[in-house]
Amino acid sequence: MSQDLFEAARDAMAFAHAPYSKFPVGAAIRADDGKIYTGANIENLSFPQGWCAEPTAIGCMVMGGAKKIVEMAVIAEKLALCPPCGGCRQKIAEFAAADTRIYLCDETGVKKTLTMEELLPLSFKTDLLG
Repeated sequence: MSQDLFEAARDAMAFAHAPYSKFPVGAAIRADDGKIYTGANIENLSFPQGWCAEPTAIGCMVMGGAKKIVEMAVIAEKLALCPPCGGCRQKIAEFAAADTRIYLCDETGVKKTLTMEELLPLSFKTDLLG
């Protein structure tokens, strides 16, 4: 089931706008509606005003009407395993459960699978704020 997410993340990476870092990243989400939403990092000359691939994919998911991340894949061209940065981890946690699988990929496929709890063990829990 993760193969299609890997392929979607890899394909999304081709749309990265990374003229400054030269570090393209792609992300793909399978959402609760069964659809796959993708994103790539988009840089801006005024660092750090760009955004990462993961929130780009989350934005597409939300705008598509989905509410929850079921699983997610992340790939970077120049890094064998590219885990989401700290800020992205909290953004993902907003829409994911503790057992949501996050796949870290290289150019050949999924290389490591983590749960959201493993990726961000002490995230802010949105249900506690309501």
